[in-house]
Amino acid sequence: MKTLNIYAALLFSIFAINFSFAQGTTKKETIKVWGNCGMCKTTIEKAAKKAGAASANWNEDSKELKVSYAVNKTSSQKLQEAIAKAGYDTQDFTADNNAYNKLHACCKYDRKAADASLQVAITDTVKAYSCSMHPNVTSDKAGKCSQCGMDLTKSKKEQMKMEVMKMYCCPMHADVTSDKAGKCTKCGMDLKEKKEIHKHKD
Repeated sequence: MKTLNIYAALLFSIFAINFSFAQGTTKKETIKVWGNCGMCKTTIEKAAKKAGAASANWNEDSKELKVSYAVNKTSSQKLQEAIAKAGYDTQDFTADNNAYNKLHACCKYDRKAADASLQVAITDTVKAYSCSMHPNVTSDKAGKCSQCGMDLTKSKKEQMKMEVMKMYCCPMHADVTSDKAGKCTKCGMDLKEKKEIHKHKD
């Protein structure tokens, strides 16, 4: 009788392990996905779930998609690829231009490349001063070179500043823009903030 109980326990353990593997490990992940509005949210979440996500929740403000999925059914790469095919840039995939152009007017978000350019512009202006004798010595403010004591001067990059300005536009009418918050003159919707880069010389 004791032997039968041991065999039964072993069989149960094997069954439980196999069942666990069959179910697969559930993984939770946060993925950066570019987009604009509620319509974008619906499309992004639908694409993720169609690609195998058990749950998907995209935040319009943070541009973050929180997903959970079984690792034996899909992966982060497959989810992102499906979202990109729907027209939306993700942290690892860039949507095809044709897919992007098919999006509704209010869904035409600022592309990932534009955000990257903005980040480069901001980074370039941080180290505004450098030493003419030691270019590797840089600073975000005027001062002395730590190697030779010479005055730090404005770098060439600083001579062409990149200024980030706040712009507001209508989600439905991209041609309606303003330099301050307000209402769209065509449909009355609230204008949404949109960052643009402007170059100017000192």
